Amino acid sequence: MPVTAAVLERHQVAVYAAALAAGATVGLAAPSSADAAGTLATPVLALTLFATFLGVPLGRLGDAARDRRFLGAVLAVNFGVAPLVAFGLSRLVVDDHAVLVGVLLVLLTPCIDYVIVFTDLAGGARERLLAATPLLLVIQMALLPAYLWLMAGPEVAAPVEPEPFIEALVWLIAVPLAAAAVVQRASRSGRARVARVGHGVARSGADAMVPLMALTLGLVVASQIAGVARDLAALVPAAMVFVAFAGAMVAMGAAAGRVAGLDVAGRRALTFSGVTRNSLVVLPLALALGPGFELTPVVVVTQTLMELAVLVALVRLVPRLIAT
Repeated sequence: MPVTAAVLERHQVAVYAAALAAGATVGLAAPSSADAAGTLATPVLALTLFATFLGVPLGRLGDAARDRRFLGAVLAVNFGVAPLVAFGLSRLVVDDHAVLVGVLLVLLTPCIDYVIVFTDLAGGARERLLAATPLLLVIQMALLPAYLWLMAGPEVAAPVEPEPFIEALVWLIAVPLAAAAVVQRASRSGRARVARVGHGVARSGADAMVPLMALTLGLVVASQIAGVARDLAALVPAAMVFVAFAGAMVAMGAAAGRVAGLDVAGRRALTFSGVTRNSLVVLPLALALGPGFELTPVVVVTQTLMELAVLVALVRLVPRLIAT
């Protein structure tokens, strides 16, 4: 059987699982490759999001942004429910300050990038979630220092800077989104040659979606798996917190969607938004915390690895849990 885009899409969960395994193998066998893999991960993620945005009807984003019921549910889950769950679970690691900070950094910040990819794969309302991402970013930038001050102490809030969040918004959301808008506009052009090019790029983006996502997963794992293996014993409590958080937020997201009266696609998107955290964006914050927090970045990376595996499973599980 030839490996076509349709075949890859039909077997995408197996493809992603293989990418995770390959990334782990490379990262453990050749730890010196970690820096190169980490450098490549961000542009590849940007390309993945560009391919995702190409399939979003950007002309209808205004309608999605006016869906106040969905926006209200997303904000309530991410900035009301999730912090309460994060605070409760973080008490399990409160004795280790570096682990505590890593847990809070990552669990208090909702994802603004690859959550859209996984939401789409599970049949969720990706365009509505896309419309919410700028607001999610701004609010988490404003609230993260306050939440850290309340949950971990004032000495933690000061080092947190907004620059990594702004950089992520520009390179992982704004630039791919603008490029996708240009392509979509070109595909609707009255000039036949321009429209043909636009359609060709859009078709290529759709065909590349699964390979790009697999490459992103493999690069992230390859760049960080060695550090996780080195500090495995110290990371077990954090890993337990991350598993519990994901399970709790699946239940909370599904329930909140029903309470808000959302449709199936909206409830799936809300569930993914509640589960998926901004680990790739907060990693620079963890790295910048300085002496005494050497384990914090590894905690964040542990959440990344576990979350990627969870999301691959949720692509199959959420459509079954939220089917009607």
